[in-house]
Amino acid sequence: MTRPTRTREREQAAESEQSEQEQQRVCPECGSDQLVKSTDRGETICDDCGLVVDEDNIDPGPEWRAFNHSERQSKSRVGAPTTQTMHDKGLTTTIDWKDKDAYGRSISSKKRSQMHRLRKWQERIRTKDAGERNLQFALSEIDRMASALGVPRSVREVASVIYRRALSEDLIRGRSIEGVATSALYAACRKEGIPRSLEEISEVSRVERKEIGRTYRYISQELSLEMEPVDPKKYVPRFCSELELSEEVQSKANEIITTTAEEGLLSGKSPTGYAAAAIYAASLLCNEKKTQREVADVAQVTEVTIRNRYQEQIEAMGIHS
Repeated sequence: MTRPTRTREREQAAESEQSEQEQQRVCPECGSDQLVKSTDRGETICDDCGLVVDEDNIDPGPEWRAFNHSERQSKSRVGAPTTQTMHDKGLTTTIDWKDKDAYGRSISSKKRSQMHRLRKWQERIRTKDAGERNLQFALSEIDRMASALGVPRSVREVASVIYRRALSEDLIRGRSIEGVATSALYAACRKEGIPRSLEEISEVSRVERKEIGRTYRYISQELSLEMEPVDPKKYVPRFCSELELSEEVQSKANEIITTTAEEGLLSGKSPTGYAAAAIYAASLLCNEKKTQREVADVAQVTEVTIRNRYQEQIEAMGIHS
């Protein structure tokens, strides 16, 4: 028997098996295709005539039962999803720091010293070369700064992706790892619409503000990151909350920003200073006066900036101080 003949016979056998499976999809008694699987009894039943078409079905699901989401989560054996915030994307294994066995009992001193050595070597072999060690350090820096700024998890993921892109494009050569990591975090905050100024970023970073701005401009240009101008209204809720101002002041500040921006005053101005001046003006109009120094400290701008923007805004609004 030649090889083509054998192949043809295999194909015919597969086709006949497939046709048999298709015939089983209808009820042999009444010809209905309304077949229902009963998972608790392991049977396939016709919904029209009640005939048990198949029994002793194999259940591919888990052997445990769960009745709510928390029980399913606690019994699930699936690991955590992959993440860009770790250098190995979270696919590594870790040795628990607790010196206990599978039953929760304490292990002997000999086993404890052995586990200590295993943990040490596990930490060493997680990174195979200097490139992975640098990536691990950069991502840990992004995570540390993001925690200090209180930004959500999505920002950390975006910042990690931007840093990985900069690394693959070889943009880190000749620049500090901390500087590129901080710039990636600032870019991620802007892309995700989380208002954080360069001053706030530099406070939690180990890099000067000037270097962060210079590196940010470089990587955003090289990676073609399309950044929209920051809307000053995004700073208003946070600044008003720190100054303990009412919703009325917040609404009035947003109104001032909208009206004056339509006059073209926002062009070329710092969004944080613009928002701070609008809040200062709104606090005066709503009789919840705050000093320029208090507003300047919260917004991390100078009093001169607030005075200049304030004068421009009230003139545009037609208000006489």
